[in-house]
Amino acid sequence: MARCEVCFRHCELQEGQTGPCGARTASGGCVRPVFYGRVSSLALDPIEKKPLARFHPGSMVLSAGGLGCNLRCPFCQNHEIAQADGENGFPVRTEEMPPYMLAELAAHYRQAGNIGLAFTYNEPLVCWEYVRDTARLVHERGMLNVLVTNGCAETGILEQLAPYIDAMNIDLKGFTDRYYREVLGGDRQMVMAFIREAVKRCHVELTTLVVPGENDSEEEMLRLSEWVAGLQDVSGGRQGREIPLHISRFFPRYRMAEKRPTDVRKVYSLVKAAEKNLLYVYPGNC
Repeated sequence: MARCEVCFRHCELQEGQTGPCGARTASGGCVRPVFYGRVSSLALDPIEKKPLARFHPGSMVLSAGGLGCNLRCPFCQNHEIAQADGENGFPVRTEEMPPYMLAELAAHYRQAGNIGLAFTYNEPLVCWEYVRDTARLVHERGMLNVLVTNGCAETGILEQLAPYIDAMNIDLKGFTDRYYREVLGGDRQMVMAFIREAVKRCHVELTTLVVPGENDSEEEMLRLSEWVAGLQDVSGGRQGREIPLHISRFFPRYRMAEKRPTDVRKVYSLVKAAEKNLLYVYPGNC
């Protein structure tokens, strides 16, 4: 039996057993990443697409995705690579790309305006060892690393990655324990602890996807933005109220394909509410 220490589940796995994230397995008495050195998705994206509004705006970043996720968001837009399909695993192919190869690819695209590498699309922390090893090589080439994550991980994982990560976009998907537990299959307190430490280490921006009837009240947004504004020891001497927040519109996806999109007016009303506590609030998907 081996215990995984990545997220709140702390899965106890038998030899050869894979956790519900679909990406970590017990092998030789340890829990190891299943897809180390495997990439499912690659694209040269605008940095604003991560989304990062106040980190090297106007630049491009090579974006890489793997497989797996430790949450179960029913609206996942990348469910093909994030959610395992029962015994069939993931319905996509991957390409072998060890850390040195991905770092070299990032350096190759400098000529196209690339500033570095973004770990994104699925949940990168389920294979944090690959993120660490690759990000170190990217830094050695004088380039930057971006992590796009749900933040549902132990702060010990953050300690391992912090020396090599220059910016993060972290999902703060809502501000009730019920929503995280019953809808997302996650742990809000763990995400908040991760954010609390991350803002001390690098540039951080947050994203909240507004789902109708779930996390779309003005009261909840006021409490969320007030908590963000109160964060201490923000990197670069910033105050908590200077942390950018992206409030994004929901579109029907995956197991919420029948749900209506978020009303654009609702998004802008929540932006206005968050601006009572934060300096930089951005509507998304509108």
